[in-house]
Amino acid sequence: MESLTKKQIKEIAEQLDCGFRCFWHKKNGDFVFVPDTLRYPDIDFDAWTYEMEKLDNNFGDYKEIAQLESSDSFEIMADFVGTLSDSNRLKDKLIDALNCKKPFHKFKFVIDNSGEFRQKWFDFKNFRMQEWVKERFGEISSIEE
Repeated sequence: MESLTKKQIKEIAEQLDCGFRCFWHKKNGDFVFVPDTLRYPDIDFDAWTYEMEKLDNNFGDYKEIAQLESSDSFEIMADFVGTLSDSNRLKDKLIDALNCKKPFHKFKFVIDNSGEFRQKWFDFKNFRMQEWVKERFGEISSIEE
């Protein structure tokens, strides 16, 4: 089984978090990142013509590292809230945000206005994204064709 470097794991996690799709070339180990057309239907893909052609011409040689589903992202947010002490007022605000009609939007608003906890959230999320990448890569790299 192939393994990833910490740098690769970090890059893949960041790209996935930014709304890119990640494809791993099974033979040479290269990665190709392209915008997700479902998340960004109006994006100009001209900047990714080379990457798109590589995928189109050799799609069978690539496996995709799946993005998080919204339920997975929600779970990460809820897990972060669980790390906060019960005496922290932010915890109550984030719980309320997660129970709102638009939890992702509300959570982002609350966390963006949370001072030092904003960076703690980003660190937590980044760690969990990297764990996600390791798990997904382990799954796709161990599947025999």
